[in-house]
Amino acid sequence: MSETHGFARSRPDRQPPYLYPDYGSTVKRAPRRAPIRVEHTLSEVTGPVFAGGWAGPDATDLTRTHEGAPLGERIIIAGRVLDEDGRPVPGTLLELWQCNAAGRYHHPADQHDAPLDPNFTGAGQVVTGPAGEFRFLTIKPGAYPWRNTPNAWRPAHLHFGVFGAGFAARLVTQMYFPGDPLLEYDAIFQSTADAEARERLVCRYDPALSEAEWALGYRFDLVLRGRDATPVDPV
Repeated sequence: MSETHGFARSRPDRQPPYLYPDYGSTVKRAPRRAPIRVEHTLSEVTGPVFAGGWAGPDATDLTRTHEGAPLGERIIIAGRVLDEDGRPVPGTLLELWQCNAAGRYHHPADQHDAPLDPNFTGAGQVVTGPAGEFRFLTIKPGAYPWRNTPNAWRPAHLHFGVFGAGFAARLVTQMYFPGDPLLEYDAIFQSTADAEARERLVCRYDPALSEAEWALGYRFDLVLRGRDATPVDPV
């Protein structure tokens, strides 16, 4: 099954460019010629319907996937997936992945000199509810070094992937935390030229979402397309 949707395109300065010299990897992979604009066809404006649970069960508590409890600060991340008109997008698959509290991913390609946590894998998923809502319980990720420039460190962040209501609305992005001093120096975060758009990548602390003596709560909405779209991941 699929549903058909029309989509408006985002303004370029509110999305990261293909080539951003401060982010070294883009120099190697950015297209050398201007992209050709291709009009959306049926294959782009239709998307999967996740009814029936074929994508697998929800996995929203990343702290209880092993026998023991993971190390680090527990956090709750909640929000909504919205379309370009601010309407909720129910029944769409949202995936989350992240490093552990020490700044290391549970992946063989990550050889950062930081400990792996045997009780934390760092991956979850959920199908959004009737109001486009989602909620995860996880561990706040740590900063980690990367080789973009000497002594470069990535700020704490979560990765999100959302299928949306059609393949043209597929969104892969990163969420950051308020007040992080590394944001000023991070080439990936700074690659979005529009300052207001960049701020849409930063979650906000919500004391009403926090659970006393258990976990801090943060709100983060994802807007799939349009003028207020969440900037995509330039990685």
